[in-house]
Amino acid sequence: MFGRAPKKSDNTKYYEVLGVSKSASQDELKKAYRKSAIKNHPDKGGDPEKFKELGQAYEVLSDPEKREIYDQYGEDALKEGMGGGGGGPFHNPFDIFEQFFSTSGFGGGSSSRRRQQQGEDVIHTMKVSLEDLYNGTTKKVSISRNILCPRCKGTGSKSGASSRCHSCQGSGIKITTRQIGLGMIQQMQHSCPECKGSGEVISQKDKCPQCKASKVSLEKKVLEVNVEKGMKNGQKIVFEGQADEAPDTVTGDIVFVLQQKEHSRFTRKLDDLYVEHKLSLTEALCGFQFVLTHLDGRQLLIKSDPGEIIKPDQYKAINDEGMPHHQRSFLKGRLYVHFNVEFPTSLPLEQSRALEKILPSKPGKQVSGMELDECEETTLHDVNIEEEMRRKQQRRYHEAHDEDDDDEDDAGPRVQCAQQ
Repeated sequence: MFGRAPKKSDNTKYYEVLGVSKSASQDELKKAYRKSAIKNHPDKGGDPEKFKELGQAYEVLSDPEKREIYDQYGEDALKEGMGGGGGGPFHNPFDIFEQFFSTSGFGGGSSSRRRQQQGEDVIHTMKVSLEDLYNGTTKKVSISRNILCPRCKGTGSKSGASSRCHSCQGSGIKITTRQIGLGMIQQMQHSCPECKGSGEVISQKDKCPQCKASKVSLEKKVLEVNVEKGMKNGQKIVFEGQADEAPDTVTGDIVFVLQQKEHSRFTRKLDDLYVEHKLSLTEALCGFQFVLTHLDGRQLLIKSDPGEIIKPDQYKAINDEGMPHHQRSFLKGRLYVHFNVEFPTSLPLEQSRALEKILPSKPGKQVSGMELDECEETTLHDVNIEEEMRRKQQRRYHEAHDEDDDDEDDAGPRVQCAQQ
């Protein structure tokens, strides 16, 4: 048959790609390919190269002749055309995938060609505290979902067989027409009522007693959602293939979207934390110390340096006390303290004079070369500037409208003398 004995090459790779032993049966090969191909399909976000390798491996090992050549001589022999492929046995991996699910019988009892549909993802919002995101936590969530009936394996029948729906000829849809006018016909497409869009029917006697031919049953389970340290608001935690199952459908994912609740003390910006703290004027000028309870329960002593003065609206930073970085929790951002200084509304005269002696001296009686005795004295009044500006805007608005009214009165009709 051959002019020379072919050189042996690797004959284990395809088995390793599918994750089976060299003695695997055809059923074992089918199950392994089905599981891995669905997981790695590019439409599901899988690796295209891995999907291609799975298609090549299954194409060879599912063919007895090619498998025998591969087991004896390895992959190179197949590429040289020994498998009868004329220069390579490999076909489009997407064609292999579609052909597999249309003829293998997985996901349905009909032998008609079916195409795997993509199931919908189920999205849940999960509220978490800032403490949860700082420390990490695990939350248990109870869910209900549809699964392929375990009794009939998703076929809907006792025997696993079904027949084509004669009403829709197996298409699952029906088209009705009606006349809506002279020479005008309207066509409407809807799901077949006989088979409920499945394209197949199951006899009453053969219906699965557990799912009543619906092919799915309800399952309740508890998911453990692991919220990792440093995760952010809006971040997603995905459980692949855990959404509702359905025949001829690639199961979608359950997705939890984190929603951070507002904290009473801390504010988060990226990997940094911010906290507001009020100081009295005495603390701002003469020093302060206070204890801050962190998100993990630690007590932080925060104090000023000797002789340091804190100005109103000033920020101070503490390194490595911010949020942990996601997946690198040993790194942390900064904790920023925003200081607000509260000034007293008034001071007794004796205290004011005592402070005047301590604080830097104020300017003398001359201002810009002019004696203060020569100036006209004024009086300061307390004012709410926002309320003041709002009142002025309203007044300007009314004045503008009053002017418009006056212009309309002046522009009234005038009587003209007729020419004789």
